[in-house]
Amino acid sequence: MSSKPGIWIMALEPIETRYTGEWYEHIPTLLRNKLGDRFEVLQVDGVQKNTELTPGAFLNFSDTNYWKSSQLLKFLQYVNQGIVDTNDHIVYTDAWNPTVIQLKYMRDLLGHNWTLHGLWHAGSYDPQDFLGRLVGNQPWVRHAEKSMFDCFDHNYFATEFHVELFVKQLLNNGLIEENPWFHEDWQERYESGKIVRSGWPMEYLPDRLSPYKGIAKKNQIVFPHRIAPEKQVEIFRDLAAHMPEYEFVVCQDRKLTKQEYHTILAESKIVFSCSLQETLGIGVPEAALVGALPLVPHRLSYKEMYPNWCKYPSEWTADWDSYQFNRDKLCSKLKYFIENYSGLAANLNMLNESLMKDYFSCDALINKIGR
Repeated sequence: MSSKPGIWIMALEPIETRYTGEWYEHIPTLLRNKLGDRFEVLQVDGVQKNTELTPGAFLNFSDTNYWKSSQLLKFLQYVNQGIVDTNDHIVYTDAWNPTVIQLKYMRDLLGHNWTLHGLWHAGSYDPQDFLGRLVGNQPWVRHAEKSMFDCFDHNYFATEFHVELFVKQLLNNGLIEENPWFHEDWQERYESGKIVRSGWPMEYLPDRLSPYKGIAKKNQIVFPHRIAPEKQVEIFRDLAAHMPEYEFVVCQDRKLTKQEYHTILAESKIVFSCSLQETLGIGVPEAALVGALPLVPHRLSYKEMYPNWCKYPSEWTADWDSYQFNRDKLCSKLKYFIENYSGLAANLNMLNESLMKDYFSCDALINKIGR
């Protein structure tokens, strides 16, 4: 048993085709490099039954519960063995995890001083998310999410857009006007530390993607997202039908390895999004790091993350009818990006530096643990 306090990582299940596989290796390494002189960093594994995702989803809806439940059992073994110290930190890399309620129960009843950290990705409070679409605002899920939020001492969100969405739709039941969070500046909102706007722990992206930077470009436009209703892939397919002179690639139409996926990103001149749900978005920044020009709507997290030259008016892809009305404008924009690729690509270094500094570096989490 170490004399140093511990940081326990309640990891997402590592899936090779998703960034959770990268997080499984990166997050403990990052925390050891940054805080290892003061803390013992330990990762709690669950039992992974399957790596096949539920179609259109981020994970497998059944297997994720097996992972979380077995993960909790493993942590309880450590508690009963006296390995977990009363002043340790526990980091949930996905805050949507009901087992935090059981840890909060133990902490308060047993008199521990554990600090609970949770990274929020999505939930029912987002009407375009899987939970939002299939479960909606049913009381059980809304109360569960509020309870999990209350359990965590620090709740982390990758973008200000996500903070606003969460506070308005969940904490304030959709009534933004009555919520005091929105009548203070950002610094005051976060002073309590209950809500933390933090980049995600993805510092590894530039190094991981650097081998792909020399790949020759094609007149190719890539769609990096899951095939799910909120991603509106039908718009991308329609663009392809109206612009046969260019190659359009929907990555999830193919069963790609991570290496094959990154190669397609690197071959492309444009990475395109028309998403209706995005609280951060990883496919677009990955493509930008290997030289693809982002073309994204002026909405969601894109609104704060990308400069104006990358964005098109939100109404152009607000829904299918709006897209049909504005299709010619969008086709013209894509053609302009292809024909002027070299000049526009000169902006990518500045964009990528900004994205990595503000949205793909988890300094806020490290600072909260290490203060």
